[in-house]
Amino acid sequence: MNKLAALPATLVAGGFLFYSTTFFPSWGDPDQPAGRHVSPRYIEKTLAETGVPNAVTSVLADYRGYDTMFETSVIFTAGIAVMMLLRGSR
Repeated sequence: MNKLAALPATLVAGGFLFYSTTFFPSWGDPDQPAGRHVSPRYIEKTLAETGVPNAVTSVLADYRGYDTMFETSVIFTAGIAVMMLLRGSR
């Protein structure tokens, strides 16, 4: 794609993304969908299901354990790649 066609495509994509933010719930709204259904479940059942008294730790380590592990591995891999690229420039 040439540079002339990239500008309108970028503007259309950016406009679409900006427009879609008008459908987000208000920031800090306690009546948003996640606040009504998801959060109370984690708050009420985290100790019984995981045995961890800290809710943040239980969500990161137990409920989202695989997600957290793969995020960490992606960041580690990116760091190694940057180190390899910078080592070659010396």
